[in-house]
Amino acid sequence: MKKLVKIFGLVAVIISLFVAPLRAEENDDSALETYNRAMFNFNSVLDHYIIKPIAKGYRAITNGFIRERVHDFYANLKEPVSMINHTLQGNFADSGKSLGRFAVNSTLGLLGTFDVASGWGLADNKTDFDKTLAKWCVPDGPFIVLPILGPSTPRATAGTVADMFASPTFWADYYATFGNDWEKYSFYYGITALGFISLREENIELLDNLTANSVDPYSTIKSAYIQNRLKIGSCSDKNAPQTAASYDFDFEDEDF
Repeated sequence: MKKLVKIFGLVAVIISLFVAPLRAEENDDSALETYNRAMFNFNSVLDHYIIKPIAKGYRAITNGFIRERVHDFYANLKEPVSMINHTLQGNFADSGKSLGRFAVNSTLGLLGTFDVASGWGLADNKTDFDKTLAKWCVPDGPFIVLPILGPSTPRATAGTVADMFASPTFWADYYATFGNDWEKYSFYYGITALGFISLREENIELLDNLTANSVDPYSTIKSAYIQNRLKIGSCSDKNAPQTAASYDFDFEDEDF
């Protein structure tokens, strides 16, 4: 129980640290550009020599059918996260649908490797804590680049941390070893790594095309990411466009 209190306490502290500086009228990220560019270059080197080759290797040893099963399996693990966040957003009908999708796909869908629920009229409608914070009027904050994970914002980062603790694989690992050892999260990290590589494989061509003819890849990625974020918006930003962005990443927030 003490560890559970520490976990939720950590989430609360992280969110509170992020929310405070976001209350400024303008979230100028110019002070972060030196750091952002350095981290972007680090991530680019890491991706070029390690992550992208692994993603290509994953594509080479699998076929489309297998990759789709992996994608569906990983997506199904996000349904409990969506259920919790739909509830926090007051969308109780959608929360019930997420619960129904998880129950159907985890059983009849063979542990989520097949999306049976969509055929039953339970449409996929993912959400996450980032969108919950947006509905609670928490502004997005300045653009930041995270190690390995790449483009983000303070609100998106806080949402990612919170969603991690809502993942069924996180708690399955925790209770499987009664929360005693660091190794208890090996399954969670393994599943997360698989999902990350699967996502990277899906976006090999997208990222290549986005940066192929770019004079400044950092600015290109930043612009595309920020435009994509405008689809989420926040009720705190009265001027934020609510229309779809001109760039449309496959990096939906629920994928991480």
